[in-house]
Amino acid sequence: MESHGADIYTASRISGIHEDSIIDFSSNINPLGIPESVEIAAMNSIKNANRYPDINSRELTEAIAASEHVPSEWIFVSNGAAEAIFRIAFYLKPGKGLVTAPTFSEYENSLKLSGTDVDVYNLCEKNNFKINHDVLKSIDNTDIVFLCNPNNPTGQITDSSTVVKIADHCKKNNAVLVVDECFLDFVENKEKYSIVNKLQEYDNLIVLKAFTKIYAIPGIRLGYCMCSNKQLIRGLKSSGPPWNVSTIAQAAGIAALKEKEYVKKSVDYVKIQREYLVYELQKINIKTYESHANYVFLKTDILQLKQKLLKKGILIRDCSNYRNLSENYYRIAVKSEHENKLLIQKLKEITGMQ
Repeated sequence: MESHGADIYTASRISGIHEDSIIDFSSNINPLGIPESVEIAAMNSIKNANRYPDINSRELTEAIAASEHVPSEWIFVSNGAAEAIFRIAFYLKPGKGLVTAPTFSEYENSLKLSGTDVDVYNLCEKNNFKINHDVLKSIDNTDIVFLCNPNNPTGQITDSSTVVKIADHCKKNNAVLVVDECFLDFVENKEKYSIVNKLQEYDNLIVLKAFTKIYAIPGIRLGYCMCSNKQLIRGLKSSGPPWNVSTIAQAAGIAALKEKEYVKKSVDYVKIQREYLVYELQKINIKTYESHANYVFLKTDILQLKQKLLKKGILIRDCSNYRNLSENYYRIAVKSEHENKLLIQKLKEITGMQ
């Protein structure tokens, strides 16, 4: 069983289909693909690969600071958001942590590797996997809380007022709150949900972001986190190996942050395609849950759906290895119009509902 999506390499070996011929719905990447300017910047940076990258990612950090409207001293640039997650756990070494379930597994994995006892706040299907205010009771005697917003794999979003209440309760309990906003770039009016503007007010708050999803560059590995606690940021920088962000990644990130129109176009495109997928899935009696991100979370009684689709050259995310989920839960990415229509066609063939 896979621990993450996007493993087309294993899928290729299992199915006998070449990896280039598999349509990967398990990876939640922008269907518009890499912006041309980012490709050019990455390629042009190769000529500088004969020297070490800037160990502090200065130019990229300044570009992020300008984009996020925060001081550059509040930013740590990482080798994907995953590296930042593990550095946070290893640097803080919290005694007790809290994660929601289901959610991204690396929060719990990083905490356990750092020796942390992990408690779980269970998200209930009857509440459409949304967070309730009763989560505050679970924060008492906790040193760190991880919150994914929008949540992966459910796509549910938590309003900023609730996140602020969680941050406030964490502060009263001397706990750190880590809010993962990696998928928030796909959300309409994301400013309503982002907690970045509260960083000054809460020095116990860390916000995670990534270039991976919105700019379709998972292979480059580039993310960052922000926190107004400068000592914590310095601690993250010293808690792992130096030169963690390559010259190519830094160049790609600088170019990507200039792509404002591309991001707007992406949000509009994903919304239209997500609505199409939800409508068509419901027509063939596949249950979907409200999603605000670039993926759809679903439940079906179709046995071995992943295996059946893989035989047809389509890879989806089996969510049975998430806490609180069984083998009939899946996540599918929002892809191009053509690919989305092909997925629906193959599902109709499997279900016999033409």
